[in-house]
Amino acid sequence: MNLDLSTSLQLIGRSLEFQRIVEVLAQDGDLLITGVPGSGRRTLVRVATQEVGAIILEIDCIRAIDGERFIQLLAEAISQNWQAAQIQDWVTNFGNEFFVFLPEGKLKLLRSLNQKQLWQAFEILLNLLQFMAVNLNKRVVLILQSFPHIRSWDRNHLWEATFRQQINIQTHVSYVLIATIAETSYHSDETNYPLETIQLSPLASDILALWAREILQTQKLKFAPRSQAQQLFLDAVQGHIGDAMAIIRRLQTFSYPDGLISEAAVQQAIEGLLKDLSLTFESLLMLLPANQVHLLESLALDPTDKPQSKEYIQKHGLSRGGSLQGSLTGLQHKGLIYSAEQGYQIALPLLALWLRQRLS
Repeated sequence: MNLDLSTSLQLIGRSLEFQRIVEVLAQDGDLLITGVPGSGRRTLVRVATQEVGAIILEIDCIRAIDGERFIQLLAEAISQNWQAAQIQDWVTNFGNEFFVFLPEGKLKLLRSLNQKQLWQAFEILLNLLQFMAVNLNKRVVLILQSFPHIRSWDRNHLWEATFRQQINIQTHVSYVLIATIAETSYHSDETNYPLETIQLSPLASDILALWAREILQTQKLKFAPRSQAQQLFLDAVQGHIGDAMAIIRRLQTFSYPDGLISEAAVQQAIEGLLKDLSLTFESLLMLLPANQVHLLESLALDPTDKPQSKEYIQKHGLSRGGSLQGSLTGLQHKGLIYSAEQGYQIALPLLALWLRQRLS
């Protein structure tokens, strides 16, 4: 049986955040949701959107390598959520200068448009979201996953500024920007186009323990009493719901004649998961600059809330000054470490565990 572990996520682990997201979306609000990968950002928004009866459109901004690709991804998201006849009608009456509607039901951006035309296509498509919502008599929620990634090509913040203007203007469309915690401290004309920010910090151990027990109980399983099984699980995941889900799923595939999960089973689940993730983690390190890898390894082996201290720099042979600060900022923007408020903790506990094993 493959349980939807996220169902109880908002009920136990993120109930306050979940209720606030529902309230904001129901009131035509717009959100910036920050957290590390696997903290449940998209899950909460999706379930909250269903709660308010809205239509979800999603764009992964990492796939949007430039403005043209971004427009095409938005067009595809609209195609998947609106009737073909309505889209065909819209293209005929308003969008035929920039778009074509293909027989297979896909709204496609015309090729060879110049920058001015691309910009016009972008604006008309944003207006289409409002038109679509009114036509369907439903709210539309546009989720922009990894939103800060557009800044890699939106050098002058023109596209971002336009989004923020639309956020303020449109009455039937809610914009949800999903980003890493580093985005909390990034301000771009926030006074004119404010967004409510919801930050997903690591879950407290007692909340995560309760969540795990509830999930396991549905399959008549529990951590063996008078053993360190539950503590081993909690120590491995460090409040990270994504890693917790991955371990629980793996534990559910094992056989337990007495229904009790032992320390050995938890250890086996963790080791198996680390083995499966090894290639992903290796690839991740290859994409990072050497100074960020060095800092990440130092924080895994020797966690500290003062990586800038003279003693820590000398102990681990780190670069001083701007280079170290640049590495800290870079790792935060990638969602790999928390900010100073959370003590520069590595944000992906299984990555920290893998690094420690690799370096020991």
